[in-house]
Amino acid sequence: MTTPHHHFGEMLIAQRIITEDQLKIALTEQKKHPEPLEKILINLGFVSEAVVRDLMSQSLGLSRVDLSNLVVDHEAINLVSKNLAVRYTLLPISFDKTTNTLSVAMADVFNLRAIDQLVATLGGTIKVEPVMAGETEILNAIDNWYGFDLSIDGILNEIETGQIDYQSLAVSADEYSQPLIRLVDALLSDAVKRGASDIHFEPEKGFLRIRYRIDGVLQQIRSLHKNYWSAISVRLKVMAELNIAEIRIPQDGRISLTLAGRPIDFRVSVQPTIYGENIVLRILDRQRGIMTIEQLGLLEDNLTLLKLMIARPEGVILLTGPTGSGKTTTLYSLLKRLNSEEVNIMTLEDPVEYVLGQVRQTAVNEAVKLDFANGIRSMMRQDPDIILVGEIRDYDTAEMAFRAAMTGHQVYSTLHTNSAIGAIPRLLDIGILPDILAENIIGVVGQRLVRKLCQSCKQAYLPNDMHKMLLNLASTETPKLYRPSKCEQCGQRGYKGRMALMEVFRIDESLQDIIAHRATTYDIRQQSKKMGFCTLAEDGIRRVHEGITSLEEVSRVLDLTSRLKTSTVSS
Repeated sequence: MTTPHHHFGEMLIAQRIITEDQLKIALTEQKKHPEPLEKILINLGFVSEAVVRDLMSQSLGLSRVDLSNLVVDHEAINLVSKNLAVRYTLLPISFDKTTNTLSVAMADVFNLRAIDQLVATLGGTIKVEPVMAGETEILNAIDNWYGFDLSIDGILNEIETGQIDYQSLAVSADEYSQPLIRLVDALLSDAVKRGASDIHFEPEKGFLRIRYRIDGVLQQIRSLHKNYWSAISVRLKVMAELNIAEIRIPQDGRISLTLAGRPIDFRVSVQPTIYGENIVLRILDRQRGIMTIEQLGLLEDNLTLLKLMIARPEGVILLTGPTGSGKTTTLYSLLKRLNSEEVNIMTLEDPVEYVLGQVRQTAVNEAVKLDFANGIRSMMRQDPDIILVGEIRDYDTAEMAFRAAMTGHQVYSTLHTNSAIGAIPRLLDIGILPDILAENIIGVVGQRLVRKLCQSCKQAYLPNDMHKMLLNLASTETPKLYRPSKCEQCGQRGYKGRMALMEVFRIDESLQDIIAHRATTYDIRQQSKKMGFCTLAEDGIRRVHEGITSLEEVSRVLDLTSRLKTSTVSS
């Protein structure tokens, strides 16, 4: 197997993805730990998984999966019998309903007879996508996963009729014989498949509520008897490497798993409440998390403005918006565009959410007195070109960020304000001098996330008078708008996926001048309108007209009432 892997390394060098030095390092590591070259290169941070997957599919028509901490997809397992899996040493790992594709880990991906047999067994309607995995790994996984119920309902039924073995919750051997371990895995797998961003385990007086946050909105998924909660919480704490004996203080941890064939991290937060420990898991899906700025779905003029802003060699670029408005995703998209061998990018985050290759990432740490202000001070001695500061919360951080910009660095950060223009008075309130602010700020991006209407079931309607006023339409205009309905495609929710609404406030010379003279927010707004500034509300209204989202959804995240005439509101 070394020859094709070495060939793969040469191919990466030929495409200038890695250097010869990096290949030598990886080959040295391979001698110490006999693993596939592509896995070593990913672990060293020389290449991303996406690059490896694309290149391997180009050269061999396949990719590789690590089964060591894979969480199984019960729908996939149910499609293939254990006999067939053992006979051809294969393991179904995930089933994608939208594309009708079954991903199968195989020890011999070139065994066309096995693939043909599998396709025939599945009735010829399901596409089979083979991925490479080790023979021993596959056989162990078959022993683990076959013969046990892996569906949430089946596991709950098994728990109700049996006894909980608390001892085995903390032991990794023969985990799948213990239904509560399978239940936790099934819940995590189910949440990721549904595209949830958070999982809430909430103990009440007599029961445990489980909710997922999907497209920014919480939905109740399950109610379980409170008897299950102590065992589930122990299992989650074991997975996150937390202290299972401590139940009185908050704890934070992290879980790393392979779900649907890709690595996914969960940030775990445990909070004591009157009915027991409340546990919330934030799902960090690296594959979905980091996008290019073109994939953010911006309007063409906003995208152009954003590209002009990041082309400036030094200065401060800020992102504003409430928690969960996608600021981190946008920041990472900007860094991804700027990330190359020619620049040194350094970040200071609380905490580090997504790992970016070639970027020096540091987490702020209260225990060793490493806060944002001190962190920037020490980073400045590391010869950076671009600095990302997780958040500007106080004068010290703001002053250090602007000092970094004044000494020729590009600085990215976030600020909690309701609008992009609101960042200016906020920074003046913090204590930044008007002339320093005006001279060094490149621009501010205001952002909100709205749910997109399900394109399969959205319903057209004609706006009433109130809607026309919100949309600034003449009373004679009757454009077709859309509202949510329900169908299987969107899980009866009416919405599927989210998109960013943005206002891009670029500071030009005319704005610099009035900011330096402490102009009021009103004056800044009037001047920006002259420059063609498009507000969040205007961006949202445009998306309503396009039929991408609904007026109700835009109203949920933005206050559109200021667009109504006073007389209308009072009457």
